[in-house]
Amino acid sequence: MNRDFTAKRPLQKLVTDVTYLPFRDKLFYLSIIMDVFNREIIAYTIHDKRDTTSTLDTLNQLQDLPPGCVLPSDQESVYTSHEYQQTVKENGVIMSMFRKGTPADNTIIETFHASLKCETFYLERLLRTTNDLVVQTVQAYINYDNHTRILAKLNHLSPVQYRKKVAKQEFDGDS
Repeated sequence: MNRDFTAKRPLQKLVTDVTYLPFRDKLFYLSIIMDVFNREIIAYTIHDKRDTTSTLDTLNQLQDLPPGCVLPSDQESVYTSHEYQQTVKENGVIMSMFRKGTPADNTIIETFHASLKCETFYLERLLRTTNDLVVQTVQAYINYDNHTRILAKLNHLSPVQYRKKVAKQEFDGDS
């Protein structure tokens, strides 16, 4: 992707990553896939282990991806595993990987992770909480980010509103 975080249509370019969720004496791991087109989180899972199963669970939430869909990731073992690579290939997705030690290559998703943690766990001091509250917090934040938070680059619409507006324009233009 060469740090080109633009897409002309939904599901053309996706990005994926795993981050830790800090709380108590252990960690949860959030695996997400974001659509570059409108910055919408289109799949996610929360697991207590950072393993291939969690990334596959996230990937398997996506159905009917268009041919040529690109899905870059970093070079963690969860993405370089044979099982993950095979599943990506079977789904007709073009897999690519960011360079090692270059978080700027994946800045779009790293920014989302930072916002999630700063605006919830750190701001609300949720570092000593229950498992259920961690899951509820992430679900509520993703819902807010997808449906409510407006972005200037999306004509001051939320990611979901923007996707629906573009789809409606394309549909109306076809009639």
